[in-house]
Amino acid sequence: MDKSNIILIGMPGAGKSTVGVILAKRLGFQFYDTDLIIQGREKKRLQDIIDSKGLPYFRYVEEQVLHHLQLERCVIATGGSVVYYREGLTSLAMTGHLVYLQVSLPDLQQRIADMGQRGLVMAKGQTFAQLFQERTPLYEQFADLTVSCSGLNAEQVAATVEQQISTHWPELLSC
Repeated sequence: MDKSNIILIGMPGAGKSTVGVILAKRLGFQFYDTDLIIQGREKKRLQDIIDSKGLPYFRYVEEQVLHHLQLERCVIATGGSVVYYREGLTSLAMTGHLVYLQVSLPDLQQRIADMGQRGLVMAKGQTFAQLFQERTPLYEQFADLTVSCSGLNAEQVAATVEQQISTHWPELLSC
């Protein structure tokens, strides 16, 4: 399988799903959201999975989903916790390019109104700021490309990502 996918990574609230849909339309790709795949598989919202079956179970399911995605020419929006699964992320990265949607902590906090319903994968007692500090170096480590989203709306972010793809991986656009 060649690297024909664009895989969006970043914090909850970074806009991966919203930008992913727009980007997929711009590129003529299909769109998949790993959080929606998990919800479909489990027939529950993410937070309900975490609340009823626990974080270890949720993490197991998320990693299984990452391992079993066999997609080509797709934009894939991942859950924010994807960077904790080195093997799953490595498996996914073999199918595409990892694009980190970088958003500042204050912007993220402003975007996420009701974090309790989002299905955030975080330790009991951990703050969103601590989660941000923990994950940011991991996103930076795994990313093939980092796109700053500061001051941009979803359409502008998608256009920026598309422009960067045409510069870094023009072969994706020529198929």
